[in-house]
Amino acid sequence: MAELNKKLVLMVTHGPEDPELSTIPFVMATTAQASDADVLMGFQGNGVMLMINGMADHVAASGFPPLKDLMKAYAESGGKMYVCGPCVGSRKIEQRELVQGAAIVGAATFVAECLAATNVLVY
Repeated sequence: MAELNKKLVLMVTHGPEDPELSTIPFVMATTAQASDADVLMGFQGNGVMLMINGMADHVAASGFPPLKDLMKAYAESGGKMYVCGPCVGSRKIEQRELVQGAAIVGAATFVAECLAATNVLVY
């Protein structure tokens, strides 16, 4: 029997104001990558703030690796980062301000990715 493709989508709605709920999704994402899952992280609401260049340098949750290290590991392992277009627009954030590899997308892209996923986690 062929192995099923494993795809995990993590939707991140918490930003730097909540270090723990900003960090846990990256812990889950990097762990899923180590398990050979296809992983996509979506950032909505205040979660989009994590995608601003240098923001992760200022986020640390007790008991967890630094967020900047987790983000680097996630990106280096081919992790995808989709950022909500209306959310960045309402915060006056431009593409050039985002971390390398972050793509601004709309609701249709998020819905399609979630429908294609084996599992979706929301933080």
